[in-house]
Amino acid sequence: MSDRRDDGRLTDEELDGQGPRRRGRGVLAGIFVLLVLGALYVGTAVYFGDRVPASTTVGGVSVGGMDESEARAALERGTKDAATQPLQVEGAGTKTRIDPTKAGLTVDYDASLAGLTGFSLNPADVVAHVRGGTSRDLEAEVDEDALTSAVATAAKTFEKKPVEGSVAVTDGEVVTKKSATGRAVDRDALVEQISSGWPQTRTYSAKTSTLEPTLAQDEIERFTTEELDPLADGPVKITTTDPAAKGAARSVSFSVPAKELMKAVTVSADEGELSYDVDEAKVSAAVVAAGTSSGTLRPAKDAEVVLRGSDDFSVTPSQTGLSLKKTGIASPVVAAMAKSGGQRTASVPSEATKPQVTTAVARKTIPKEEISTFTTYMSTYGPRVENIKLAASRLNGAYVGPGQTFSLNDHLGPRTAAKGYKSAGVIMNGRLAEDFGGGISQLSTTLFNAVFFSGARIEEFHPHSFYISRYPEGREATISYPDVDNRFTNNTKGGILIRANATNSQVTVSFYGVKTWDVEAKKGPRRNVVQPKTITDDSKGCVPQAPTPGFDVTVTRVLKPVGGGATTSSSFNTHYIPEDDVTCTNP
Repeated sequence: MSDRRDDGRLTDEELDGQGPRRRGRGVLAGIFVLLVLGALYVGTAVYFGDRVPASTTVGGVSVGGMDESEARAALERGTKDAATQPLQVEGAGTKTRIDPTKAGLTVDYDASLAGLTGFSLNPADVVAHVRGGTSRDLEAEVDEDALTSAVATAAKTFEKKPVEGSVAVTDGEVVTKKSATGRAVDRDALVEQISSGWPQTRTYSAKTSTLEPTLAQDEIERFTTEELDPLADGPVKITTTDPAAKGAARSVSFSVPAKELMKAVTVSADEGELSYDVDEAKVSAAVVAAGTSSGTLRPAKDAEVVLRGSDDFSVTPSQTGLSLKKTGIASPVVAAMAKSGGQRTASVPSEATKPQVTTAVARKTIPKEEISTFTTYMSTYGPRVENIKLAASRLNGAYVGPGQTFSLNDHLGPRTAAKGYKSAGVIMNGRLAEDFGGGISQLSTTLFNAVFFSGARIEEFHPHSFYISRYPEGREATISYPDVDNRFTNNTKGGILIRANATNSQVTVSFYGVKTWDVEAKKGPRRNVVQPKTITDDSKGCVPQAPTPGFDVTVTRVLKPVGGGATTSSSFNTHYIPEDDVTCTNP
């Protein structure tokens, strides 16, 4: 009899008999489903693990769904321009560019894509791969040294050094140069900005700071206005007394231009502060120069002797001079410079200056006769003869009082074209050359021999470097302004009046005075003779020379006092180099 119920369902007995077997099949089915789902999950993780999550962008480039190599290729293509496009730096109202390649900036593609691919069973990672990724910035690789160098170059666009102003007194005028601030860039900060911002950020702002000059413009303006301008406010009036004058004429005055006084002012700066100093010696010199040019101050004038005719000697009286006491000039004048208007007045003590040769001395020692004379002869005519004539006319009439020293250089002064001298032959470094005043060494030699035979004391003379046949051996003297001079001291019993005359054929110098000695010249033989060389010269400045041997010679001067007394003598040696035989080949 069947146990199944009429409705077709199993009875409880039937169910009790089949229950364990059915539950076993259910468990197996569940496990199977889980295995299938797990396999699908793992398969999904494996598949998506080799690809970038969907909708992912790196540096604005879409790389979603791509495997690693595809993503890198896409990223390199998409960022090519961004990686090489110059970045811009702005600041201080201007701008400049930096080449990222030269600045050591490169895109780090490995770092930029890192973590976007790779197997993971983490549900969050799997879901992210399936549903889509995010956006991320590009990563950069930075060469710090190259970037620092590039920033240093770019910074120069914005940077400027402060301008150091100055104040000076030049040729008596106040000269100022304005100070100005400079600008510096914080280079380290700019390097940091670019390192952290590139390549996402294309424009950067340079942080700048102000650099102050050592000497501020305010200090320049203050110092000029408050301290220097008053010094140059106007001339300083000098008042003094003329001891030689009488009555109201004893009070004399003159003005010193402010510009001349300002030449004594120097300006210095110390740690941003300006100050000035006044050279008292220069102040004194400026005052004396102004007083002299105005005619208020005058040098003492020695008495002079004039020869009229052949034996008519007369005396031009000496004159007392007026000068200021040097120690009393600077202080009152510097004090007056700090004042203004009518208060710029300084009272300075004066003193009378006496002549070296007074009228009484000149009359007592007036020349009586010709005490020496000497003549040399011209070898050529031309510019050198004209120079000799000019110099002789200026030497003629010179008076040398007892005890005075005469300098031919001081008497003639510089030989220049402005004074009428012409270019003619001179000796330079053992060779003939051309220079203004060439030829007047013949006048110097003639003067030297007049000195020699007068017995006056020879102070300085310089023989020519090689022997010139128109002069006596050893008794000749060249001259060159200002170093090579011809000087003598009048140690005779009277004043010496010099007469000089030059013609086309000769030049004569005569001394008139009181004859004190009879003079004899003795010359020794030539010795140490050296023959000249032969030289061919193609230079444009070449001057031909005729050969003359070089040698040494000794000259002795013997002095016999007029009226008796001990005879004295003195000797000097002269060394001549050879005058080489020079042929000029340059036309």
